[in-house]
Amino acid sequence: MKRTTLSLFATAAALAAVTGVAVVGGPSHAGGSAPRGTAARMPVQHTSALCPAPTSSEVGETTYTAYAPGGGRGETRPAELVPAADGKKDDAKKPGGKPVLSLRAPGRPATATTGRSDAPALVGSADGALAPGWTVQQTTTIAAGSGRGLQGLTCTAPDTSFWFPGVATAKGRQDYVHLTNPDATTAAVVDLELYGEDGRVAAPTGEGVTVPPRSTVPVLLATLPETSDGTDGDLTLHVAARSGRVGAAVQSNDEKAGGDWLPASDAGTGAVLPGIPADATSVRLVAFAPGSDDADLSLRLAGPSGSIRPAGHETLHVKSGMTASADLGALTKGEPGSLLLTSDGGVPFTAGLRVTRGKGDKQETAFVPAVRPVATRGTVADARARGTTLSLAAPEKDAQVKVVASAGSEGGTPASKTYTVKGGTTLAVEPPKPEGGKGVWAVSVEKVSGGPVHASRMLALPKDGLPAFTIQPLPDDRSLVDVPTVRQDLSAVTR
Repeated sequence: MKRTTLSLFATAAALAAVTGVAVVGGPSHAGGSAPRGTAARMPVQHTSALCPAPTSSEVGETTYTAYAPGGGRGETRPAELVPAADGKKDDAKKPGGKPVLSLRAPGRPATATTGRSDAPALVGSADGALAPGWTVQQTTTIAAGSGRGLQGLTCTAPDTSFWFPGVATAKGRQDYVHLTNPDATTAAVVDLELYGEDGRVAAPTGEGVTVPPRSTVPVLLATLPETSDGTDGDLTLHVAARSGRVGAAVQSNDEKAGGDWLPASDAGTGAVLPGIPADATSVRLVAFAPGSDDADLSLRLAGPSGSIRPAGHETLHVKSGMTASADLGALTKGEPGSLLLTSDGGVPFTAGLRVTRGKGDKQETAFVPAVRPVATRGTVADARARGTTLSLAAPEKDAQVKVVASAGSEGGTPASKTYTVKGGTTLAVEPPKPEGGKGVWAVSVEKVSGGPVHASRMLALPKDGLPAFTIQPLPDDRSLVDVPTVRQDLSAVTR
């Protein structure tokens, strides 16, 4: 099934780096090569984000929030959401329709809402002053049916590889991977690889999936395996683009336990999964080792006062090319926390958590991926007056961060507060609110000093006894890039 997309022109945002421009001049009088210059830190000039179709539910409502912290250079043009071509060859270059969202300046979010069950995917970009840190959040409330509750996602940048530990093809679960191609003229070709506890799952229909230009393709993961008994509850999905780039996200809907978007996880020799709620009734860890060696993982839970080794779950053995899982139960025992994973021997792995709140027919789920640290700044676009919790995890040394609340989408002035996070702990706080703030706002975490900090934001909107919630990571926004100094050298022309 193919969905049309909308185009989001946000004063522009592809996470493309600024490139240096060489200056051609005369040869060096010294007769040798000029010394290599040092790189300068410069704001990005272009970045992009792709938002999948939010829901097919007839009782769902979605809020889109776009925000740019600012701090860049260049012209500021309005950011717009407009209908794009439907992916057909003859229509690929046709312009879109009437804009539905416009972001005109940094510092204040712009919002739009829709109750359409056929709301399309979005393609967005930001240039100039709006590019550094530009982000888009989609938050969907679903009143009933499979996946009911709160579903949220920070729209992703296009890339060629994504890892999703924690997907499933089990009965009662409907997991769709949404593949969105931002290119207006060229199709992308993608392989969908599934890995279970016994290794690679035979799924020939997942090979060579074509995503037409400027379009999105949702794929139900349960249709991929050649054979399935409906019990595969812990799988890892790898999205690998053979050609082109795509945005990828997994929407997981459960008949009994609600649902949410499952964002991609970072891979490395260590992982921090921040923001396990204090009242989590179930936490399930899923990990995968993509390399040629097995990974032996050491587990620690970083709580408000320090780190502990979870009793009975101190380690997890992950075989090469296979998925391993562990039911950690009510891991946090009434206190917020973050899971810290390290690989003995430096073997790479990727991991994610499925978190459940509530009991019986009042359960709701969300997912926590492995998150890279905030090196300079990380931002989430949707914060509200009630139900917003920011989790800050410092896995090693003490760290100090500045948390900034933007102006509200309907007014108010920014506010900020500085926090110190002790090494080996998780600090869960209600972030500051903009003074006189109305509507929704953005929250940014800025690194001040100390060791690495990993962050996430939980948004909880309970209704009728259902603890509806969603968790989004705040990785570093990579708004600054190294631009090398280019030396004068015409020798390449004569070679």
